[in-house]
Amino acid sequence: MAIVYSTTLKNTRLDAVTPAIGASGFLVIGTSALAAPATGILAKIPLSATAAAPAAAGVLTLNGLPLSVVASAGGTAAKAELWTAANAAVATGLTVGTAATDVIIGTTTIASGNTVQVISAAITHG
Repeated sequence: MAIVYSTTLKNTRLDAVTPAIGASGFLVIGTSALAAPATGILAKIPLSATAAAPAAAGVLTLNGLPLSVVASAGGTAAKAELWTAANAAVATGLTVGTAATDVIIGTTTIASGNTVQVISAAITHG
């Protein structure tokens, strides 16, 4: 049987993500090969100084949405991760797509030099 956490504890656990990212962290969009610090990166999107608002109902939502940046490479977006300014992964395994994913972007087909726009980004505690 899986452990079931109270909503308060889920929020506390999720709230630990924001200080772990730090004041100059990134949301990184990448291919299926995405791995810190440099493999498979399509776009590295700077986050606001406070990356997320306090978690509510077991969900941590990034601040400043929508976010956008010019893509550094081309490919198919398949994964997203939250990184520190030092390129250390804080949260990995985030899904990315145009709907019904952790990170929602305008298109998963990304060309180098084109703008990548993040419409929504939220981590839901399991």
